[in-house]
Amino acid sequence: MGVTGPPGPVMDRDEVDRALARLGAEHKAVEDSLLALQDHAGRRLLEGAELTGTTKDRWATTEQTITLLWTYFDAYTAALNEAREVRARRRWPGREELAELTERLRGESVTVSGTSAKLAERFTLERLVDRMNELYADSLDMVVTADAVWSALPARIDLLAAELHRTRSLAHSVGVRPGEHPAGDELESITHELTTLRAQVVTDPLAFWRPAMGSSAPGGGRPDTDRYDRAARALEDVRREIEAVLQVRQDSETRLLRLRDVLSRADRTLAEARAARGEVLAKIAASEVPAVSGPPTALQERLATAAEYRRHAQWHRLSPLLEALEREAEEELLRAREQLTAVTAPLAVRAELRGRLDAYKAKVARHGLAEDPLLIERYDVARRMLWSAPCDLRVAEQAVLRYQQAAAEALSGSGPADRRGM
Repeated sequence: MGVTGPPGPVMDRDEVDRALARLGAEHKAVEDSLLALQDHAGRRLLEGAELTGTTKDRWATTEQTITLLWTYFDAYTAALNEAREVRARRRWPGREELAELTERLRGESVTVSGTSAKLAERFTLERLVDRMNELYADSLDMVVTADAVWSALPARIDLLAAELHRTRSLAHSVGVRPGEHPAGDELESITHELTTLRAQVVTDPLAFWRPAMGSSAPGGGRPDTDRYDRAARALEDVRREIEAVLQVRQDSETRLLRLRDVLSRADRTLAEARAARGEVLAKIAASEVPAVSGPPTALQERLATAAEYRRHAQWHRLSPLLEALEREAEEELLRAREQLTAVTAPLAVRAELRGRLDAYKAKVARHGLAEDPLLIERYDVARRMLWSAPCDLRVAEQAVLRYQQAAAEALSGSGPADRRGM
């Protein structure tokens, strides 16, 4: 900002004039900055606020600093005016005036009394400007930081609180209340957090400031919104849950009807499986037939509970119950179908063997071998086993295989005598 240290050689007239012009410009810049700080919205808010914590301590220090800044500025103004008066005595100052001006402009010619524990401080004009700039930067940083937090967080908290109020009203309408549903308890927790957060932000904004790493500019950094962001996310989660409960209220009747249909199909499938098991045991010999489970009575009871919740508009209880029932009902229908498949497997095997036997018989007939005695004999044996009850599937399968083998040989041209000897 200029030459510092001892005065050095006596300045000439041009050097004096340039120094006065530069110091005058700096005086104007400092004055403008101090007036802007005086009118800063953040400073006015700090003066009228009931502060706590870090902000209270720093503002007490900053107020003293601002007072000191004006004291320094007044001393700077007086010293600059005195130098200007000396320069104005003569158009062409003599050696004596130039020496005095050199001392005033470059020497420790400014004395500030009563600013600290010291009785007085002495500065050069250049050093005093540097000191004012340092104090101004510290004061502005505190004011800008507090103003940035106040500008960012309280308004956002108020908007979130309004959204919270709407969500609480909606939750109450669907029976989601504290002590009765986790979402109701979460809404109470969010309400308490937002109330506490706003009070803390208003009284101690500096506690919610995150300085920028490596930045020396006043106000370098950003408001710390972590607690606000967590509350916003929590409210969004609750809002989605409330919307899900509302959706349950709108489509619960359709979903209950669909559930009854799925459980009815599962029950009918199990009944079919039980009937098929009896048929298998009567018609198939030496076969392991799995047992069939009973009807899904537990699910039916829970379905009746769901219907009761709907009648009493207990949507917050109905929502999770419907989701669980829908999943379990589909699983029950799948299990019923799997049991029917497992029980009827021996009948399917018998049907496949019957089909294979008749297909080979048709093939033999197409080739003019329908009257072959060996083929007639083996066909009759296999057919008698497959159409008798109970049917031994293992023995019947061997009979079908022997018929297939004889048919294959006949179709390949082997003689009857050869085939009989096999």
